[in-house]
Amino acid sequence: MTQRAFPILFITATRIGDAVLSSGLIRMLADQIPNARFTIVSGPLAAPLFAHVPGLDRVIVMEKGKGKGHWFKLWRQVRHKKWSLIVDLRGSATALFLRREKRAIWKKLPGEVVHKVVDAARTLKLEGDPPAPHLYITPEVQALADELLGEGGPILAMGPASNWVGKVWPIERFTQTAAQLLGKDGPMAGGRLLILGGPEDTRMVEELRMASARGRTIDLTGKVDLLTAYACLRRARLFIGNDSGLMHIAAAAGAPTIGLFGPSDERRYAPWGDKAVAVRGPRSFDQFLAIDPDLTQAIRHMSDLPVATVVKAAKALLTRTEPSAEVSPEEAAVVETIADEAVGAEEAPPSTDAVEPVVEITEEVSPQEEVVQEALAEERVPERDPS
Repeated sequence: MTQRAFPILFITATRIGDAVLSSGLIRMLADQIPNARFTIVSGPLAAPLFAHVPGLDRVIVMEKGKGKGHWFKLWRQVRHKKWSLIVDLRGSATALFLRREKRAIWKKLPGEVVHKVVDAARTLKLEGDPPAPHLYITPEVQALADELLGEGGPILAMGPASNWVGKVWPIERFTQTAAQLLGKDGPMAGGRLLILGGPEDTRMVEELRMASARGRTIDLTGKVDLLTAYACLRRARLFIGNDSGLMHIAAAAGAPTIGLFGPSDERRYAPWGDKAVAVRGPRSFDQFLAIDPDLTQAIRHMSDLPVATVVKAAKALLTRTEPSAEVSPEEAAVVETIADEAVGAEEAPPSTDAVEPVVEITEEVSPQEEVVQEALAEERVPERDPS
């Protein structure tokens, strides 16, 4: 007998990094509820991360509107269904005005600073080890990544960009670090350099690309989407990058990851996993706050992080994560892809309202809806990040 579908409304973050860090909750729910059907709400930058989630009905892209208008617009799109579970990692009041059996709403808790992965898990009242970040891809996505990377030596991946100049390590130091690691006396001698970033980062990575060994550089900056970048990073022997969404994608992909930190707090945003480390210069996060309280100034805060510190950390991480001779990074990526595909094949059959398109709703607002709209607009439950 076919099980009744278990519809889940999962409201995740606007930013790519936060969306990745909470993605393990989706995997946990998919694994534990075979008949789960997901409607995932995300900002426009992070939305593509969820294209291949098992049991996906719909991804709703929520863009910020005037005031709290984007929340009212979301409510109008999802109010016609009774949800088995609503998970709201943004801490909004939306779930209070929807029909549901259970709800889990993020709340800011007093006390010590905790990592975002732990913070997200607490929303579902999970104790012990929290679900690690995880992204789903198809064999086709992995095949495209393998075609782009080709064959050759071990891959040093770099993400030299970030969403704010204050978090960007100088590009010439990425170049010097790559030269020391990939040079003839380096621990990755004969390896290849993979450069990743968005379309807006093309000019800034030019120095790194031009200084790298000809024929051993794969520059995919602005050329691949997030999930293809994730698939490429599954084959990386090492990733080095600024605190950014790409850094979290690398760690989720299982690549040994070094995150470069300055004016951001590694207690909350360090790359997650036993093969990931955060590296910073001589100044603490609190020292950066003292000179830039709002963390908005156009100051190159990362200039005091020496190349030697990063190279030392890279060598230590390479030694600690030396792969077994029996399983190559390429083979490991294939094994995980096959496992993810098996999960997708075993999911519950689509419900009668599966795969709904995102539509613009233009009907007139009723008096009852005006009450909800006003309540959402006045709601002061803090959101996880700006939207």
